[in-house]
Amino acid sequence: MDLMRVKEILSTEEEIAVHYHGVPVWIESIDNTSSMAMVSARGVHDYSRLVSIDALDEAPNSHP
Repeated sequence: MDLMRVKEILSTEEEIAVHYHGVPVWIESIDNTSSMAMVSARGVHDYSRLVSIDALDEAPNSHP
């Protein structure tokens, strides 16, 4: 995924399915300077992880 798409997902009110290595995640924030995103597994918001934006994938059919 690219940085612009991650920004779009964060700014929309609709729920867009995003995966990190096949695991559904919420994008909590992004670091524009390093192209990293803070994500947490859906349903497990007490554990966050910093990952490369390149490793995030938008689930098929989650965006019209």
